[in-house]
Amino acid sequence: MMRPAARLLVTACASVLLFSAGSALAQVGTPALPVALAPIPTAKDEAYPGVIRLDVDATDIDRRLIQVRQTIPVSGPGPLILFYPQWIPGHHGPVGPVANVGGLTFTAGGQRLEWVRNTVQPWAYQIEVPAGVTEVQAAFQWLTPIEGAQGRVTVTPEMVNVQWDKTLLYPAGYYSRHITFQPTLKLPQGWNYGAALDTVSFENGLATFAPITLEHLADSPVFAGAHYRQIDLDPGGRSPVRLNVVADTAKMLEASDEHIQLHRSLVQQADRLFGARHFNHYDFLLAVTDKLGGIGLEHHRSSENSADVKYFTDREATLADRDLLGHEYTHSWNGKWRRPADQLTPNLNEPLQNSLMWVYEGQTQYWGLVLTARAGLMSKQQALDVLAMSAASFQNIPGRQWRAMQDTTNDPIISQRRPQPWSSYQRSEDYYREGSLIWLDADTLIRERTGGKKSLDDFARAFFGVEDGNWDPAPYTFTDVTSTLNGVQTNDWAAFLRERLDAVGPGSRGPLDGIERGGYRLVFKEEPSGYMGALYKELGRNDFTYSLGFMMNGSNKLTSVLWGGPAFEQGLTSGWEVVAVGGRAASADVLKEAVTAAKGTSEPIELILKNGDVFKTVRFDYHDGLRYPHLERIEGTPDRLGDILSPRRR
Repeated sequence: MMRPAARLLVTACASVLLFSAGSALAQVGTPALPVALAPIPTAKDEAYPGVIRLDVDATDIDRRLIQVRQTIPVSGPGPLILFYPQWIPGHHGPVGPVANVGGLTFTAGGQRLEWVRNTVQPWAYQIEVPAGVTEVQAAFQWLTPIEGAQGRVTVTPEMVNVQWDKTLLYPAGYYSRHITFQPTLKLPQGWNYGAALDTVSFENGLATFAPITLEHLADSPVFAGAHYRQIDLDPGGRSPVRLNVVADTAKMLEASDEHIQLHRSLVQQADRLFGARHFNHYDFLLAVTDKLGGIGLEHHRSSENSADVKYFTDREATLADRDLLGHEYTHSWNGKWRRPADQLTPNLNEPLQNSLMWVYEGQTQYWGLVLTARAGLMSKQQALDVLAMSAASFQNIPGRQWRAMQDTTNDPIISQRRPQPWSSYQRSEDYYREGSLIWLDADTLIRERTGGKKSLDDFARAFFGVEDGNWDPAPYTFTDVTSTLNGVQTNDWAAFLRERLDAVGPGSRGPLDGIERGGYRLVFKEEPSGYMGALYKELGRNDFTYSLGFMMNGSNKLTSVLWGGPAFEQGLTSGWEVVAVGGRAASADVLKEAVTAAKGTSEPIELILKNGDVFKTVRFDYHDGLRYPHLERIEGTPDRLGDILSPRRR
């Protein structure tokens, strides 16, 4: 080991060598800016002096501009570094849209202060505070996207989704939980809103909220609109749980008593699962719209969700949104209260790590489906159909040959949900659905070994159902997860999880043991399940993944190609359009007829495809017919899946 004095000498010599090697090297490292960049201060676990006033004006609906004004107390002269949030909780990546900040100006005592952006951390702005100044004013516009190609649309003529992390700057050098904001929000006349924030007053379209820390402000968005309804989901309960709905039209707000009762049942089933609440009130924020950009984002005391315009008025036609609220509500316990230790960063510009996303999102995916079924928002058969689709996807996913599911936890950072050319090979955030199958595996194993006396419900109660009423984040590690599982049922849970999380290469397989241990097997039939058929009709998808190896949309364009499948071997990619099938004009039904007719024969299936001005004829030597995933009951075995999906009575 090198002695401390020797280490200092080596460090000093290295510094001399670095700067004496020539001025060119030093010049390369110095940005060409009008002022020198001050070091970004390390976050301190102490209170920021004063309260930052934040005034947001969302009345310029026509131009979709959000006006922001801030008054920021300062403690003295010199460089001040202000951050625009970069690492947004729930997005799991560095996606803060700093490019949508416009018109940024700073003033103090009526004097304009020029700013410079940090060239290494472009989400940081630097200004020089003059002597004698006690507060700085900041003003800018959040230039919200006008079209979907520019980003998610957050403002429409009927509604607005205010996400506070897009509308503020905050001082570097402090923990988010120690920076206090006093927010206000100006809305168009006649509009109303829902939020997890505590309202002090709401007059003439101006909402004034109680002071709140940056940590919780960034986690408390607002849905506001001309057509608004609030529904009490826990009448007389121990803490308010409300469903706040904005819609494109007033008609879309009409919900039957039966449908509302199913949402109340969701709250009840969550209470029976977890046994504790980690919020003083909870507000579902739901936009029923085809104008606002789609969203499903968790928060500790609220959720941001959008649903089909028929969500309330034609419940059977909106399967794609069926388990969305169950998933986001579960996040109040899993991901927001119990939070992976590598997700608890000092502020919104310190990098997150996602190594436990298979708990954060994977177990939430599992409980979201289970709670949705237990509440009656989805039938048992529909839930089984969902599991069949997941099992088929991950039974032999080609990407597992080179990439373990654990590595997909990095996807929000490295790919940031951009479209992929080969999703089955590249893999993309598989910790959601494959993660849920791992938790089903664990649940059924506990049930098997205890003769049905214990289950993953007991883990949920032990892990999430303690410290009732506490909503300060409680971090956890891999060891915390395995030790809690061992408290329910003794097993080498570390080995159990690692075997499934890290499965990769030849011989690796998907985590489907929970399906069979649950009393079912994955099979393929020539007709899609009722759920799959209705869902894909709703989404405009035509699935030939397990036959010809591709998915196509309602316009007969290939939207995905299975790596290594028949279409792949024919040199096809997404983007090709099927124009003819066996000499007939193409359609999904015509293609299904051709695949069925070729079953058990030696006749090829001939397609003519078009990509731009290029045409191509391919012949599939495929004769196994149409194949769609189903779960089939294994006679004589316990129906553990049926029990998992059944409502809890207490």
